[in-house]
Amino acid sequence: MSHKPKDFTDLLSAKEGERGYVESIDGGETLRTRLGAMGIIEGRQLHKVSPLSARGPVVAEVLGTRVAIGRNMASRIKLKVKAGSILLTGNPNVGKSVVFARLTGLDVISSNYPGTTVEYTSGATLLAGRRFQLTDVPGAYSLEPTNRAEEAAAGMINAAAGDLVLHVLDATNLERNLFFAMQMMEKGLPVIFLLNKWDVARRKGVFIDAEGLGKDFGARFIPVVATTGEGLRELNAAVADFIAGRLPPPSCPPPGHDEKWKLIGRVASERQRIEHRHPGALEKLADLTSRPSTGLPFAAAALAASFYIIRFIGEGLIAVLEPLFNSYYMPLLTAAVGALPGPEWIATMLLGVTPAPMESFGLLTTGIFIPFIVVLPYILSFYLILSLLEDLGYLPRLAVLLDDFMHRLGLHGYGTIPVMLGLGCKVPGILAARVLETRRERVIATALALMVAPCMPQSAMIFSLLGPHGIGWVILVFGAIAATGLAAGAMLNRFTRGETPELFVEIPPYHLPPLRLLARKVWMRVKAFLLDAVPMIMLGVFLINLLDMSGALAAVSEIFRRPLEAAFGLPGETVSVMVLGFLKKDVSIAMLAPFGLGPEQLTVASVFLALYLPCLASLLVMVRELGLRDSLGIALVNFAGASAAAALLHLAFRVF
Repeated sequence: MSHKPKDFTDLLSAKEGERGYVESIDGGETLRTRLGAMGIIEGRQLHKVSPLSARGPVVAEVLGTRVAIGRNMASRIKLKVKAGSILLTGNPNVGKSVVFARLTGLDVISSNYPGTTVEYTSGATLLAGRRFQLTDVPGAYSLEPTNRAEEAAAGMINAAAGDLVLHVLDATNLERNLFFAMQMMEKGLPVIFLLNKWDVARRKGVFIDAEGLGKDFGARFIPVVATTGEGLRELNAAVADFIAGRLPPPSCPPPGHDEKWKLIGRVASERQRIEHRHPGALEKLADLTSRPSTGLPFAAAALAASFYIIRFIGEGLIAVLEPLFNSYYMPLLTAAVGALPGPEWIATMLLGVTPAPMESFGLLTTGIFIPFIVVLPYILSFYLILSLLEDLGYLPRLAVLLDDFMHRLGLHGYGTIPVMLGLGCKVPGILAARVLETRRERVIATALALMVAPCMPQSAMIFSLLGPHGIGWVILVFGAIAATGLAAGAMLNRFTRGETPELFVEIPPYHLPPLRLLARKVWMRVKAFLLDAVPMIMLGVFLINLLDMSGALAAVSEIFRRPLEAAFGLPGETVSVMVLGFLKKDVSIAMLAPFGLGPEQLTVASVFLALYLPCLASLLVMVRELGLRDSLGIALVNFAGASAAAALLHLAFRVF
């Protein structure tokens, strides 16, 4: 369905209603002068008005005036096409992002809980032969915002005069979705309604009269299945009607809330038929996992199983990849570098100083081994589990179950979502805090996302470095980090002004995600990690080599040697890791590998590096989301907590 539309055309070939800017005029100075007298010059906007006929001239509008232009002359006017614009709106969890991906072909993260799209995403699409810029607006329940994501959505919709709107509804939950749809009708914008999840509705025994809805509201309602593309041909026809001016404006619904809900109830009873179906396995599981008596044990088991599976897959992949790396890649690389002419330091920079790839600090040894052999297996397994839990619909239930506990930290249960996303990367965790209602909640949730657990690349390196010394060391690191993060959350809860609102969140039904979409989401996240992390790891290895060769590393290490040894029991050389860790924190723990630290030193260093500061990317996003003052406050809490935890661990190791 999605194509890459052309950017350039000529006035003769342009579609009816298409707009563009004059890029060039072929045909000599005489033609330029003649057209210029009518205002048609390079850079001027033209709007093609007439249909494409067989022989007649082309009618175009320029500067508010319509002019008739001969066909040969029109073919010489080259246009840079100005895309029309479409807003994609709807409630959270209706499948907007899947519709967006289907229409544009772009990769976007879609998840089965509110707040996935906290920023808008745009992409080009071709509908009814015309180019459009499609914007996926953050999900909202109404145009009366209760959080920052809904504020962004309302602002974009209010500023969209004249644009076409594709409003997505969940066909399995028609009655609730119609309220926001009626608010969209009140805006007076051209709107087409997409009844998504049509296949799921039929399986649940929900049958909707789409044509009847269209008659009731004077608008076009189209059944679609975004995951398969069903209904997009009908959407194409509806957009063609919009281009031709044949799309009727929706009727204006009653103004009051009560009147709207009365109309919704009447329409739903007339246009929706629900057949009784016995609850299936997923419905029974949804009931069990929502009750505290059975849900909490299930949550504990699910989280334990998740981390076991992540470790099992990660270690299994490492066991396969590491021998291949050592047996094939390293001999070929050593031979290739050995054949290179030039000074010895180049070979040292590329291969490192020892044969062991984890410890060599070579650009093409450590720089490749750490991201691809050590970290990637854990990243892959983590995002597989996270994506499955997201799309299954389990995370909102986890938020409900943990609501009481999270209130002790100053959050309602939905504050668990930023923390869960932060297990993979801190940036999505910080962005997810936007859906929380108050500044107080966003500050506490951001701090918890940064401090309760390390990001997945750091977790992978903790397993890799400390696992050979025994699982107890790994548990100690994660326990110390979690305890520090929870203590920081409790402190912020006590000293940050404001109150914690009650939990109010949609709990979507369970559904099994299509394997194709699940695999696509995992690949998107893994690809983003590789594109981001590999260059930074290689840059870090290069800088450490450069500092070492120049003698700067030894000088800086000597300055910080005594403070580091006294406070944390770490060698002075590790200061380079702490400096580089601020730039790219997810690879900082990996940089400890070549220093030959013992398990006690690795434990202290891992806890400190996981907590001491947000990485540069997280800090920049945090400043944008919370402002400079709150961001610096959270960074200070991070550093104080990291220093205290690392010092206490070092003291405990010395005493015991």
